[in-house]
Amino acid sequence: MPAAVVSIENVREAMPAYKRDEFDKALAIMAMPSFSSVALLSPQRMNAAEIAESANVRMHGLTGDQVIDRADDILRERRAREREQAITTLARLTEKQTQAEKDREHRERFSIDSARYYMSQSPYGTPEPAVDIEVTNNTEQAVSQVFLRGVVTSTERSVPWIDETFYYVIAGGLEAGETATWRLAPNRFSAWGNTQIPSNVTLTVTVEGLNDAQGNPLWDSPALSESEAARLEHLSHEYQGVALSSIM
Repeated sequence: MPAAVVSIENVREAMPAYKRDEFDKALAIMAMPSFSSVALLSPQRMNAAEIAESANVRMHGLTGDQVIDRADDILRERRAREREQAITTLARLTEKQTQAEKDREHRERFSIDSARYYMSQSPYGTPEPAVDIEVTNNTEQAVSQVFLRGVVTSTERSVPWIDETFYYVIAGGLEAGETATWRLAPNRFSAWGNTQIPSNVTLTVTVEGLNDAQGNPLWDSPALSESEAARLEHLSHEYQGVALSSIM
């Protein structure tokens, strides 16, 4: 048996029986820098030799009680680092969410005043999809291109007939304060050309993105992903007592 294991066993045996489990956990904590978090959460997965080899240098000359105290210090230091990292992440996600919301509010100032989807007749008598949209540019920027999401629904159907994104290049652009009416002709071989769609449907159009007069994106900060939103919710709950000024 390695000398380190013998030494640790001697220290362990010298301790009261009720403290030995605590001592074992302290050894695993002191071995922490050399093992994965999975192993640390399950000290039983680390054999005595592994724990001894990693922890022996750190516990050299310490009594069993001092080993437990040192492990407590290590845990406090780790928790302090984890807290600092968590608060930094909370600040980053909060800032990202705030900026995304501000940009969304800016984009929504480019308003969709009305939208209608219907099937028209081509000069050859074949049905063709058509979309009429009236918009107003209530932003302070001229807009040359708009990215839209169109959802076609009907009351008797839980799943939308159409849910697709598309874009429209505005000839001459749309200046701040201007209103325009567009008649769009989607590809009749796409979902928009589905002749089974009834006439009494509702088209809802939302603005997904805008480009300025030079073609550069406007107010395009990305929203939080599902995992980021869940992380933010968890951290906000865990650190709800932390002042906002301390994390920004």
